[in-house]
Amino acid sequence: MTKAERRVPILTRAFTRSLPRALPKTLAWALPCGLLLAGCVGEVEVRGNLPDPSVVEEIQPGVTTRGEVVNLLGTPSTQSTFKEDTWFYIGQRRERFAFLRPEVQERQVLEITFRPDDFVSELKAYDLADGQDVDIVERQTPTEGREITVLQQLIGNIGRFPSSGEQPR
Repeated sequence: MTKAERRVPILTRAFTRSLPRALPKTLAWALPCGLLLAGCVGEVEVRGNLPDPSVVEEIQPGVTTRGEVVNLLGTPSTQSTFKEDTWFYIGQRRERFAFLRPEVQERQVLEITFRPDDFVSELKAYDLADGQDVDIVERQTPTEGREITVLQQLIGNIGRFPSSGEQPR
């Protein structure tokens, strides 16, 4: 037997002896790292109605009826408040990565207007690029009455309610 053949079993024995000691350390690091990486998986959330573009192409003004639109797209997300003959199909898809704020990837608003004879008169599609940012006003509307603290509310109720034997006033 050569020197190289004699060394292999010694190396193998040393490796197998150290394996049981190294395995718990490896698992101690691998498990938390695996859990952290699993938490970083992206999440896709679809809300509303995002119809397939090929289905939307089937809706033709003057040809498609209200019933056919319901069969193709389902019930609308909402109807116009002021025009009864306008339907809206609204949907969006957003993605979240780990704990970060979700980002809107796609938004679609489909506006369908009907004629009095229930045929489609107009079809408009809006997407994320058509949206407008709205500045939110931070002011508060004042309310009637006086402002009191929580402590004043608690103390103010003492003696207001009748005890169990008294009649209410």
